[in-house]
Amino acid sequence: MREIDARELRRLLTSGGEIALIDAREEGAFSKEHIFLGSCVPLSRLEFLAPALIPRRTAPVVVADGGPRDEGLAARAAARLGEMGYADVAVLTGGVAGWRAEGFEVFSGVNVPSKAFGEFVEHHYDTPRITAAELAEMKRRGEDLVILDSRPMPEFHRMSIPGGVDCPGAELAYRVGTMAPDPSTTVVVNCAGRTRSIIGSQSLINAGIPNPVMALKDGTMGWELAGFECARGETVHAPVPEGEALEQAKARAQAVAKRFGVRITDAGTVAGWREDRDRTTFLLDVRTAEEFEAGHWPGARHAPGGQLVQATDEHVGVLGARIVLCDSADGVRATMTASWLIQMGRDDVHVLTEAAETPETGSAETEPALFRPWATLTADEMQAVQDSGEPVAVIDLADSLTFRRGHVPGALWGVRSRIGKCVASLPVGMVMLTSPDGRLAHYAAADLAAARPDLVVRVLAGGTDAWIVSGRELEKGLDGKTTTQVDDVWWKPYDHQGGVRQAMEDYLTWEVGLVAQVERDGLVEFRRFD
Repeated sequence: MREIDARELRRLLTSGGEIALIDAREEGAFSKEHIFLGSCVPLSRLEFLAPALIPRRTAPVVVADGGPRDEGLAARAAARLGEMGYADVAVLTGGVAGWRAEGFEVFSGVNVPSKAFGEFVEHHYDTPRITAAELAEMKRRGEDLVILDSRPMPEFHRMSIPGGVDCPGAELAYRVGTMAPDPSTTVVVNCAGRTRSIIGSQSLINAGIPNPVMALKDGTMGWELAGFECARGETVHAPVPEGEALEQAKARAQAVAKRFGVRITDAGTVAGWREDRDRTTFLLDVRTAEEFEAGHWPGARHAPGGQLVQATDEHVGVLGARIVLCDSADGVRATMTASWLIQMGRDDVHVLTEAAETPETGSAETEPALFRPWATLTADEMQAVQDSGEPVAVIDLADSLTFRRGHVPGALWGVRSRIGKCVASLPVGMVMLTSPDGRLAHYAAADLAAARPDLVVRVLAGGTDAWIVSGRELEKGLDGKTTTQVDDVWWKPYDHQGGVRQAMEDYLTWEVGLVAQVERDGLVEFRRFD
């Protein structure tokens, strides 16, 4: 297995050429300490994530893990990538520990480049902000204001500022005219914490809307920390612009394109780029999920504009790649998104507003690689085996938060990349595996059978989803049901069952401190536009 050291990796990351840096650890482990420009691609889900994040199989890839204590995790991931057809794969010598030993900066958290960029934007533009107490007083006085929540609907539905309206990310400049047609109306943008509030507010300011615009400082977290209650279960969404509101949005987007150097491209050019074997081209549709599913460019992936800026590393895994953003004919949302990617330091960003002659419909999810079906049991058959009294175990490979919310009764929680160790101490002769839709369990079954040929291994057909459809109840809780370290996901402050307030305060402090850390790191330089 080819290796490169930390100094060579740093040279590659700053060279401007294409390179994918992926970290093979679980997200929770990754979130404790990682390299700034790395994408979290756990070995457990490598076949699911890599094809979309690194679409060109000849792109150079470097795989990292935490270091020697991870027992060759990166090497295992590199070997798997080779099986998937990736031709230029190397392993970082010494992992993140080796990177740190060279004196280079390491970061905690997830989606760090995007969140650091949000803090940079606030510092550079001095984005106007309002505290929760000030907003509450404005609401009490009945002032003319609208609260726009820049998160996707599921997050908005979970909790929101009372009276708020959902208007995610790139939709803000597109739809604000329908929500605040009077230029004297104050527009307040919020998210859960800071990043999307800042980017959303500054998007409206950059677009030149005449209204007073402010970001809600610290979002719903700040609202709750100030002693106010969030609304739950809301579903109201800002409407699609028409007439004058749409024309205003288009004109403002054109001004943004000119200011930030957003480039428009055409279908023929994009077709040529996608045939280029020496460059990676990402084709990303920034519209709503409903619009995407109704019809999109063949081969495009859905990456709603706000989330693409908020979590760029989850959508684009190749630094130096070409990015083409698809939109409807007006191009407003793609233009606003492109302007932010350019400011983040992406050099090759383009907007495509033409409609496909023969669009694809549906979700267009990237198929996982190397899928090999394993022998299955139906929900009825699994129940019968559990009731038989035979020494069997059910291992659920859902993420720990999903498992905590509900799992097959009697199941234990495990991680695919450590599946052999998960069952090592279980006195059983048969192991039944499940995951939310069952697909991950098929992969884990092959891994387990290779590690423990003495076991009978079966997969729940259709996964836990099928168990639910069969009408069976779920069991809740994680305590006492784990077979391995719980390091698979980064827990948001709201996910903590105890100490939520402290988790919120710690998270907000961490975000604010990112600007100084990025400056020390020196891997990227965000762009300033006056």
